[in-house]
Amino acid sequence: MNEAVLTPILDLLDIVGIAIFALSGAVIAAKERQTFVTMAFFALVTGVGGGTVRDLLIDAPVFWMTDPWVAAVCMGCALIAWFTPVRFWQGKLFDIADGAGLAAYAVLGSAKALAYGIPPVPAVLMGIITGCVGGIIRDVVAGRPSIIMQPELYVTAAALSAALTVAGMYAAPIIMLTDGVIWGAAFLAGFALRAAAIQWQWGLPSYGREANSPDPPPSR
Repeated sequence: MNEAVLTPILDLLDIVGIAIFALSGAVIAAKERQTFVTMAFFALVTGVGGGTVRDLLIDAPVFWMTDPWVAAVCMGCALIAWFTPVRFWQGKLFDIADGAGLAAYAVLGSAKALAYGIPPVPAVLMGIITGCVGGIIRDVVAGRPSIIMQPELYVTAAALSAALTVAGMYAAPIIMLTDGVIWGAAFLAGFALRAAAIQWQWGLPSYGREANSPDPPPSR
């Protein structure tokens, strides 16, 4: 059953997620004016952090230990960040790209968890962990407020992609859809929610505050 995760679509989502998160880690280090070694380290831990935790929890081989391309992609992203001005990576466009990586990783994490026999609810959580943990590690190491504490919806977008992946794969025999269609739809749904949250600053009300409070709600 484990071979089910070795598909071109999931491989593409994997590379997209790794590259975007690795680049975001390298850019954070660049903003802090760190050395290239530090930038490469940030790229690696951000790119593989969520997937590593997922693989350890589902008792799977840690993916980047057997795939030589993962470290190469992270190193390439560090080089891109090193040779480009930081201003290239400012603004909403980079946040939207990060949202694409978030949704891609959430789909991949859930699909891989199901392939390893993980029940539905934990499989959804594995998708959320895969999408979010790399960014959390990046921010903690950099001494920045965690991305999950930002105003817009973040974890919710990952949860949407993960939940749709799991629900769709379980319902596939009934709804007559291929896994590729399910994964694509789950990715687009999570990415669209995250992009909308960035554009219009959507968020959930925080504890002890009304939903129409002028203060920005925390990310969830």
